[in-house]
Amino acid sequence: MSIDPNTELEQPYGDYTALIAAWGHERPDRVALDDGVESLNWAQVAALVERIAAQLQRDGLKKGQAVAILGTSSVRYALAYLGAIRAGGCAAPLTTSATPAQLEAMLHDSGAMHLFIDAAKLADLSGRDLPITKTIMLDTPLSENPDMASWMAGEGAVAAPHNCGPDDPFNIIYSSGTTGTPKGIIHSRQMRWRHATVGANTGYGAPQAASLASTPLYSNTTLALVIPTLAYGGTLHLMPKFEAAGYLDRAQKHRITHTMLVPVQYKRLMEYEKFGEYDLSSFWLKYCTSAPFAPALKADVLKRWPGGLVEIYSMTEGGVVCLLQAHEHPDKLHTVGIPWKGSEVFTIDEAGNRLAAGEVGELVGRSATMMSGYQNQPDKTREGYWFDTDGSVWQRMGDIGRVDADGFVELLGRSKDMIISGGFNIYPVDLESILLGLAGVEEAAVIGMPSDKWGETPVGFVSGAKGAVLDTEALLAAANAQLGKTQRLSALYAIDEMPRSHIGKLLKTELRNMAAALENVS
Repeated sequence: MSIDPNTELEQPYGDYTALIAAWGHERPDRVALDDGVESLNWAQVAALVERIAAQLQRDGLKKGQAVAILGTSSVRYALAYLGAIRAGGCAAPLTTSATPAQLEAMLHDSGAMHLFIDAAKLADLSGRDLPITKTIMLDTPLSENPDMASWMAGEGAVAAPHNCGPDDPFNIIYSSGTTGTPKGIIHSRQMRWRHATVGANTGYGAPQAASLASTPLYSNTTLALVIPTLAYGGTLHLMPKFEAAGYLDRAQKHRITHTMLVPVQYKRLMEYEKFGEYDLSSFWLKYCTSAPFAPALKADVLKRWPGGLVEIYSMTEGGVVCLLQAHEHPDKLHTVGIPWKGSEVFTIDEAGNRLAAGEVGELVGRSATMMSGYQNQPDKTREGYWFDTDGSVWQRMGDIGRVDADGFVELLGRSKDMIISGGFNIYPVDLESILLGLAGVEEAAVIGMPSDKWGETPVGFVSGAKGAVLDTEALLAAANAQLGKTQRLSALYAIDEMPRSHIGKLLKTELRNMAAALENVS
């Protein structure tokens, strides 16, 4: 018996995939998923999700077990994601820019027995030690590996009840990393339900609601759009790869109402010479997250692109969630907005002491959408928390900022020098460890420098033994060969010694000044 999805969406907790089944009954002929090549209506999506889930259960998928997905965003990728959750497992989308070694580590850490994958990515993993017992192709059958259509349960199959509760995992999102096991961020079903049920005032539930996702489905950024779109029975359009003309063509053709973009994408769209020729009057809400969003760029989007503009500030781990409804607060474009739906935020000093309102410090927050923890890494989970005197748990946001008199949060920098390039987080320590493993390198440091193309780009510094001459071109090539596409260094400089304070602390501010001077010379 199908539920009433509109009534269910008002509940404090519910089964997300029950909504998928319900929309299959309520809106059978409406397009649900479209990637430009394949298009499915809601009746088809609901039936296929059941068939995928039924086969996962027949294959022995355990409650809460991960189902790995690796490939380009597509209708079939989305079906695998939903099927994993419907079966009682959790989705583990893996980044396509990771190295084979990183992917091998993620697969072992996740505990997945199933891998849904594109042929190109499977070729990249040739020869790796993979713990997978079932490999299902997202595009075309390959040797002994079936495609999704021939693998799934037969027509009319229905999965058994999964009996999952709010604390069971919905997905695992893996952070960047180059050595060892990257951190897997676990999101519970309760957390994702709160992400899904954003309210009818957002317009997701309107009859004409249609969203366009142009960032990868392995990114939490994308899921912030995808999850509510499908929860409210809307139409989700997927772009395998972003480019300005293609995005604008699809937005105009399909009368898109909602989208999520990172700042670099907004910049490229606003700079596109034919931007003004497109009819974008259908837009209701445009979202932005994942990287610093320049106030001048926000103002340009507000001026030239119809519909509201909402900036989201949070992190994959959760913590505080801030929203800046830029169209309602044009005088606050230098901020990331105010805490949303019961989120709380304040600042702490370097010793971890809570600061008074308005004082600059590291941002700490909590909300109803915090992660359950890092997969298999309880110590790392605890490191990311701040504990109040009453024992309550808060997430350290890794940013330096302040809260103004109106409650708006202003970001001033990143406390751990994290680099955000093209909307993706890059951790300098990962890149530094690769550099330190190269012959002749005794010290290494990586910083983020401004980039017109990516927002920020990683730049490295190395030093060797006294009197040694380092071949930076060869070292740069060797390091980048071991890094994921989004992590690669754009430049590498050799210096005699690292600048340090009197207590031995590396002074990355001086390195940034040196990099700026060296870029000007070149």
